[in-house]
Amino acid sequence: MIIPTLRTPRLEVRTLREADLIACNKLYDDIAWSDLTLPDAERLARRQSWIAWSIDSEREFGRLMQPPYGDRAIVWRETGEFIGLVGLVPAMGPFGRLPSFGGRREARATAEVGLFWAVSPARQGSGIAAEAARALIGHAFEALEIERIIATTEHDNLASQGVMRRLGMTLERNPWPDPPWFQTVGRLDVTATP
Repeated sequence: MIIPTLRTPRLEVRTLREADLIACNKLYDDIAWSDLTLPDAERLARRQSWIAWSIDSEREFGRLMQPPYGDRAIVWRETGEFIGLVGLVPAMGPFGRLPSFGGRREARATAEVGLFWAVSPARQGSGIAAEAARALIGHAFEALEIERIIATTEHDNLASQGVMRRLGMTLERNPWPDPPWFQTVGRLDVTATP
């Protein structure tokens, strides 16, 4: 179940490496996903631990024949420059509240296969997130035989919603505002892909 390196005309989507540490740490700082109140050394140590965990978990999930959850590096094919992350992640939420999942107000949390991406601000707006995500979705649907993929975001994150639309996802607004990351849900079923 290990995901091989995926290639698109411009990108490679590959396993994270220890050598990605500085660029990955900068990405997290640049997109404000780091706790910027922490000292630089602490943020770097946390990112180093996370990269080691990512490398180890990919290997161990493969040995256990479990879904290949985790982030993968997006690199520019021409130069090898690290420009972002994309991955499959466990997405746990009250999906049953959404009309397309039954619309039950009392629905409890269930797990879905989630899609994640983050791209360097200098490269945002150039289709990189959609290109990398499309490669990963293709592999997930074809090789892993996943039925559907979910992406979630806030109502005001129009950039992420734009990526979801470019991927062919159907977007649905959660009628309840909490949790904020579950306000807008994109859904792509294998039967909906060309």
